Amino acid sequence: MKRTIAVGLGITEFPFSGASAFWRWVDLCEQGGIDSLWQTDRLVSREPILECMTALAAIAGRTRRIKFGVNVVSLAMRDPVLLAKQCATIDVISEGRMLPGFGIGSPRGPEWTALHLDTSTRGRKTDEGLEIIHRLWTEDSVDFEGRHYKLTGASISPRPVQPELPMWIGGASEAAIRRTARFGTGWQGGPETPSQIGPVIAGIKQALVAAGRSIDIDHYGAAFPFHFGRPDDPGIPRTMEAYRKRTGQEAADYFAIGDAATIIERIAAYVEAGASKFILRPMARDDEAMLAQTRRVIEQVLPAVAARWPRRAKAS
Repeated sequence: MKRTIAVGLGITEFPFSGASAFWRWVDLCEQGGIDSLWQTDRLVSREPILECMTALAAIAGRTRRIKFGVNVVSLAMRDPVLLAKQCATIDVISEGRMLPGFGIGSPRGPEWTALHLDTSTRGRKTDEGLEIIHRLWTEDSVDFEGRHYKLTGASISPRPVQPELPMWIGGASEAAIRRTARFGTGWQGGPETPSQIGPVIAGIKQALVAAGRSIDIDHYGAAFPFHFGRPDDPGIPRTMEAYRKRTGQEAADYFAIGDAATIIERIAAYVEAGASKFILRPMARDDEAMLAQTRRVIEQVLPAVAARWPRRAKAS
């Protein structure tokens, strides 16, 4: 079956001089045909990073077409009832453009130490939280008794506009694969290279058979940083070295640095491995660089993607 390839953009740090520059970028993405915008979840940081849920609510009010999501929200750090309510509210005010993504949170995140959180419970808390969120989106009254959460007669209103609000799951571990098969409507990759996501997607599909569920073939995603330019451009070597130290992987296998053809071929490698949805992260540290990198995606990458992977016609 033919897949639909779509390209979104994501940010972690806030690389803008202020709100006006941020909105210039959002407007450019909205008008230029970018499929979606994604904000990384980070609660504790020295670098400026927007809080993900409030950022998405603001984007919902600013835009009319573009979709948006979190890549991915660390569910073990958040109250699942509040998060279910936030997602539903944003979906309502955006008329169905919310794309929630959930994960357990990186064990290297500063939040665990700063907030004195127990990393050993993050998987179990996430599984309980996912069940609670899904049930609050679909049931009139929820009773739940788990190890970490207890609810009696809980409900939220309004519910999401989308009949089945997407539940994208992140992570590449065996537990994440099982979690995706149990709860997910999609899987979103993070630091995985093209050679690494293939086995994850295959594992999810196998686990789905055992679970008696299915996920749309279009709902497997990948993410990677990109830069129109050279590997020795200012700031690029430092970013690549930080990635290598953090992950133990060679940055060249993950970062796409060069021209539009370089980025297209990296997308193609992920498509070959089974991915259809993409979050490209501009490697830019100021207003003009962000706008310039984004314009080149709009002008050079999006048309090439549309030509190489034409969208299938929708049934009338």
